Amino acid sequence: MRTEVWAPNATDVRIHFGPPESRSVVPLTRAESEDRPGWWSGPDLEPGCDYAFEVDHLGPFPDPRSAWQPHGVHDFSRVFDAKAFEWTDDAWMGRDALGALFYEVHVGTFTEEGTFDAIHDPARTTLVDLLAAGVEMIELMPIAPFPGRYGWGYDGVSLYAVHEPYGGPIGLQRLVDALHTAEIGVCLDVVYNHLGPSGNYTAQFGPYFTDAHTSPWGDTINLDQEGSGEVRRYLVDHALRLYEDFHVDALRLDAVHELYDSSSRPFLAELSDAVASLSRRLKRPLSLIAESDQNDIRLVTPTAEGGLGMTAQWSDDVHHALHTYLTGERHGYYVDFGSIECLDKVYRNAFWHDGTYSTFRGKKWGRPVPATLDRHRFVVCAANHDQVGNRALGDRPSATLSPGAQAASLAFVLLSPFTPLLFMGEESGETRPFPFFSSHDDPDLEVAVREGRIREFASHGWEELYGRRISIPDPQDPATARSAILSRQKERSATRDALSRWYGEVRSLRALTLEPGAWTHYPVAVTEIAHRVLTLHGPVIVHANLSDQSAEFSTAPILAVFGEVSVTDGGLLLEPDSVVLVAPSALNAEKARVRALQG
Repeated sequence: MRTEVWAPNATDVRIHFGPPESRSVVPLTRAESEDRPGWWSGPDLEPGCDYAFEVDHLGPFPDPRSAWQPHGVHDFSRVFDAKAFEWTDDAWMGRDALGALFYEVHVGTFTEEGTFDAIHDPARTTLVDLLAAGVEMIELMPIAPFPGRYGWGYDGVSLYAVHEPYGGPIGLQRLVDALHTAEIGVCLDVVYNHLGPSGNYTAQFGPYFTDAHTSPWGDTINLDQEGSGEVRRYLVDHALRLYEDFHVDALRLDAVHELYDSSSRPFLAELSDAVASLSRRLKRPLSLIAESDQNDIRLVTPTAEGGLGMTAQWSDDVHHALHTYLTGERHGYYVDFGSIECLDKVYRNAFWHDGTYSTFRGKKWGRPVPATLDRHRFVVCAANHDQVGNRALGDRPSATLSPGAQAASLAFVLLSPFTPLLFMGEESGETRPFPFFSSHDDPDLEVAVREGRIREFASHGWEELYGRRISIPDPQDPATARSAILSRQKERSATRDALSRWYGEVRSLRALTLEPGAWTHYPVAVTEIAHRVLTLHGPVIVHANLSDQSAEFSTAPILAVFGEVSVTDGGLLLEPDSVVLVAPSALNAEKARVRALQG
């Protein structure tokens, strides 16, 4: 590998390389080319060689483009030959993100071992379980290195590397190869809006950050000030490398509303065009999915039409509307949600706030979604790492929702007109929590995270919501992270088994919602015939009785049942906490039977 590093303001850059007992130190040469100002180059290094850079007699520091940090975020980088891996996924033609069934996974708690290899180890059922669940795209929470063993990954540093306790870069390649062999696509959650506070040495090399804007994490990534051209290139190159060297299929971009960019050509549009160009060259679909709270369809508008060119975006409003209806919670940003009118609107229009007044923000928010915009461009869920983990106890909806409400939740996500996402374990009613956890190695930062988390939760009135005194889990205690490890077969129950069976039936019927013209022939709507007795209308109709009284619906061909449902002279009688899926026509019922026989 030819050693290169961008350090535009430095007057002296040296590379330290080799084993600790016999390190060599060699000055780098400043590049003179006009198209690469500020770059320095040095000797060729063999794969496996450890190295770091000294900048103006400070350091040595890890390489900002380090592909491998085997000793942690503060130590030397190691040369990694990404091209040496022998891929077996030649037959993989890619996976379009639109309409795919996403499954969000935190690598460290998805298995007891918390590694990439454990996910696809043939000696266990993990990969078999993913296949049985019909997962089409696994979405891994951030995997860039962060301090210690445990963490969510949103405080990652050394962006180009892969967290070593998970298995490092070679482990990620093995996982992607195995998942593609199983015909499962891979989406990586990447964080371009900030880097973590511990182990981030990029500022020692150049203007990666600017104080021209501020974010919740302090200074922002430099996308529009002096030197921003190379910073933008740093991020774009990272994305392209993940698609090309690691064969990933999609990237989920964290909180893009925190990317501050006043340049004439927005960074996201630049990234979109670069990814589209690579997709054409590789001849497989490559997707970009943005998380944003701005409710703005410009994100998914093509760059040629003045948009930012994202493939899809998360719609938190659908989550908020469904969660508040099912749970009755109305605190914080949930204040405007919870009614059947709200639930109906988000299922038809994706956004509740589409230019309407947001009480939480104190102003009008969002923009309307055209009726012609493909609803698959909105990723929706009933639970994800944020909505679960940012609760005081990290409790999942399944910890408090009745079995029928959980069944209804699964049906409302999977049988929606949107692109569905499940949070790991949701398909089987997992009740173990997913609290916030970290393992910072800086004592001051450790205290700040612990005390900051307690202050944050204290201000949100969680004890009033839970109706009891609570003890906030210590994010720095390894036991907090271990409490989130999926239970799998250890804590099975009749309810979880019933939910697993129900999930399988719902998933098989999802094919009817994907047929061309399905939502034109059966327009989406959500109605309520009585309090907590509701219907999702579409290619598959969902009737849910979440009240404490029996409820009757008109007769229709039954496709699946959860709870107690009987056929009477008057129609379909649902007992409390029951859900039934019915076909809107005899033809659709026959299609459903064919789908079921096809597996």
